[in-house]
Amino acid sequence: MSTLLPLNVVVLAAGAGTRMKSALPKVLHCLAGKPLLKHVIDTAQLLKPTQLCVVYGHGGDQVRDLLAQTTVLWVEQAQQLGTGHAVAQAMPRLPDEAITLVLYGDVPLIKDQTLAELIRLASDGSLAVLTLHLQNPQGYGRIVRNVHGEVERIVEEKDASPAQKQITEINTGMLAVQNKKLRGWLSQLKNNNAQGEYYLTDIIALAVADGVTVRTSHPADESEVLGVNSRNQLAQLERSYQRACAEQYMQQGVTFLDPARVDFRGEVVFGRDVTVDVNVVFSGRVVVGNNVSIGANCSISDATLADGVEILPLCVIEQATVGANSRVGPYSRLRPGVILAGDNHIGNFVEIKNSQIGPGSKVNHLSYVGDTQMGGKVNIGAGTITANYDGANKHQTIIEDNASTGSNSVLVAPVTIGKGATIGAGSVITKTAPAGKLTLTRSKQVTIDGWQRPTKKL
Repeated sequence: MSTLLPLNVVVLAAGAGTRMKSALPKVLHCLAGKPLLKHVIDTAQLLKPTQLCVVYGHGGDQVRDLLAQTTVLWVEQAQQLGTGHAVAQAMPRLPDEAITLVLYGDVPLIKDQTLAELIRLASDGSLAVLTLHLQNPQGYGRIVRNVHGEVERIVEEKDASPAQKQITEINTGMLAVQNKKLRGWLSQLKNNNAQGEYYLTDIIALAVADGVTVRTSHPADESEVLGVNSRNQLAQLERSYQRACAEQYMQQGVTFLDPARVDFRGEVVFGRDVTVDVNVVFSGRVVVGNNVSIGANCSISDATLADGVEILPLCVIEQATVGANSRVGPYSRLRPGVILAGDNHIGNFVEIKNSQIGPGSKVNHLSYVGDTQMGGKVNIGAGTITANYDGANKHQTIIEDNASTGSNSVLVAPVTIGKGATIGAGSVITKTAPAGKLTLTRSKQVTIDGWQRPTKKL
């Protein structure tokens, strides 16, 4: 984003959010898995401001701690005396020769394109205000225009007359203006209103009095400017966000069996001809290849699914890579560090962690594979586990190409199963199993005469 003057952004995030009924500051409540305030900051950073200030107050330590990795200038509003007072706290840190854009930490869905237009309008010295027409404007400040259609002032609903309450054009609170003018108007604000606060909106009347043009622009969608004051409103915005994401991906060719029942909590890159069943949650960064099918009730986070992958219902995949033409599930869990090379079958109630599984290898039933290097064309029998933890340290299991384990085998790491080796069912393997041979560990079966099953004591 380029303007004739440098751009500063001030994000107001000091409110208590009492209607949230929470010990957590309002701006830290999450939408799509990310704090409301972080949504606003991320959007503001797309505009490439020279300075990004966050005015904080209520729960300040929590706000700063949670967003400690975010590059912003923190400005404290020790007393919450209104939006005008909040912006004034940041002004000593901002140069006169710049444009300031004012945003709100509880309005998470504002788009950078909308803000870019607002900044453009302010670049000629005007005061640019983002407004919106609502069928039901209750609760919002109204835009009061003169007979020529020019903005005269903004009146808050608590201070509005019955006639002014009929106005449908509302103030979103977001504006852009040159700092030199903003600084002067902030110094003139009064708190003689129903709330006893210094309203930022009062600068509109001051701008008109100074002969400064007040220009307005509007967002493409109402959801962009809706704030969060309650958990109900947060839930409504969550649905708006998820609906918009689903619509965007469907335009790219993704099929959702029910677009209302899929959640995106990060960034997803989809290939062609992908089908997603209901109640799938994507988190973090997920890359999905072509011709992928994802079954119902799956959770997929920070993962890559290559072309032709089929994820059956009720799987959890986190920080894992699933190679081409693999089938996973149902009821499978791939934990961090898992790499499936391709053409793999991972089945019912199988958990794999920090392991590389070679091409064509299968782990189909009731198994745990951890800290394992597995070759190609391996078959892991039902109930096989790699015992990788000795109570203090993790150890690695190596299973070479074409090996096979019988049901209910335990491979006690560190251990190697040689190429083409077979492990007999029910074995506990603690030493290297030689390549191409059958290895088993079973005691001789015996029957004890005269033994009686214990009975419950009365």
